[in-house]
Parts: sequence; C-alpha cells; structure tokens
Amino acid sequence: MIQIATSPATTTLTITGDLDLAERDQFPEITARVVGLRRQLLVLDMCGVTFMDSTGAAFLIALADAGRRRGGATVLRGCDERDLFVLEVCGALDLFRVDAEHACSHDEASA
Repeated sequence: MIQIATSPATTTLTITGDLDLAERDQFPEITARVVGLRRQLLVLDMCGVTFMDSTGAAFLIALADAGRRRGGATVLRGCDERDLFVLEVCGALDLFRVDAEHACSHDEASA
C-alpha cells in the first residue's frame, strides 16, 4: 500500500508491504499524482516495505528522476540494505539522498 501526504514543500510517500511486479498497476497513477503536486522534496518512507524487486526500483527511480528534472530532491527513509543494493545495481542510487539517521519504529516495520 502507498499513502501520500503533503505539506507546503514536501510530499511523503509511505510505502508498506511489497513493492514489486504485482503492485505495478498503481505506479503510473501515483507517479502522476506526485509529479502533479510539484513539491521540491519527495520523501519515500520505506520502513514498512517487506520486499522490493526491479519493478519497484524502477518506480522509485521514475519518481526521483521526475523530481530531479524539476530541481527537486528525493530522500529514502528507512530503506534497508537489500533495497539500497537493488538501487545501486540499477545504477540509480545517486538519484537519492539516503536518510541513514532515520530509525523506523516497530509499528512502521510491521505494518
């Protein structure tokens, strides 16, 4: 599940469950909504992600690339080492700022 929250300068996507091929049908609509909001900062809260494949990585990359083209930034929060590795293998880790100091709460991780 992907939830969208906004503030005047930031859009936050809170992602829970699997971010993979089975979820791909919702990616174009979410991407269009996020791009349409035109916020300078996109925060991807990954604390509740249980699995991400290359399809999920491509979704995150598309979001980050769209933000970068507008002069914005994308922050990964609560992303585990496995998911960072997937983005690194895709050659896209440099599109993101990684919030290494964020500590996921137990409730987020089990959502």
